[in-house]
Amino acid sequence: MADNNKISDTQLKQLIEASLFVLGKPLTIKFMRETVLAGFSVSRARIQAVVNELQQDYQERGVQLVKVASGYRFQTLEMLNPLLQPLWQEKAPKYSRAVMETLAVIAYRQPVTRGDIEQIRGVAISSHIIKTLADRHWVKVVGHKDVPGRPALYATTNTFLSYFGLNRLVDLPPLSDIESLQAMFERAQQAPEPANDAESEAAPTTIEESTNE
Repeated sequence: MADNNKISDTQLKQLIEASLFVLGKPLTIKFMRETVLAGFSVSRARIQAVVNELQQDYQERGVQLVKVASGYRFQTLEMLNPLLQPLWQEKAPKYSRAVMETLAVIAYRQPVTRGDIEQIRGVAISSHIIKTLADRHWVKVVGHKDVPGRPALYATTNTFLSYFGLNRLVDLPPLSDIESLQAMFERAQQAPEPANDAESEAAPTTIEESTNE
């Protein structure tokens, strides 16, 4: 494809686009440099410029290239999801109000214990709710609170951010904006299941501390 570890701009753009299409899950620039671009002398800045160009190319299309917490991925335009539902053989699972409320508490107040969640919601939560969120790789234990019994502390993961189309915790709608929050959850439940990310590390522990390099 190229000589002396060089690759043309056109070839680079084609290779990055194909890699994003084939992988089927968020792809980072670091991973691209370590895999499909390992044999070429391509700077991170050059790859980023090509990715930015691809984002512009897809901006007005039904499929868009978006950045989420765990990398870049192709996804359908949100407004088209309800119309595309007949094409999906497997629909995304529906989650109860209790599950989504628990997830919201963890997302906005993390890290929190089960007791903290119950105090905020005003009701007891079952182990099944926590297990559901953990099985989806949306939350994980990030430590234990230094109190008697040392209860587990829960926080969201990058898989959570990616699933809900978020890049960082600061991208969450304001907690007071109930309509936007509900709309985000509804859009996610209409969309097809994305591939699970290989890494489900915890997201930054607070919205204020969230950063993305």
